[in-house]
Amino acid sequence: MFWPMFAVGMGFVSLAVLGVLAVRVFLEAERLGRQVADSTRRINRAAADLERATASAARAVDSL
Repeated sequence: MFWPMFAVGMGFVSLAVLGVLAVRVFLEAERLGRQVADSTRRINRAAADLERATASAARAVDSL
């Protein structure tokens, strides 16, 4: 009777560990998604700044 109860207990503990790990993976995936979104915004902002600087430089060259 000991081994079946041990197997059931180990199964429960295994499921609990898998649940905890699944929650951790989910939270890290959310954090990574936020970082990617933030990086995308920063890259878009830098690209817009670069476009404005390029336009300004082109106007300065044209006026020469």
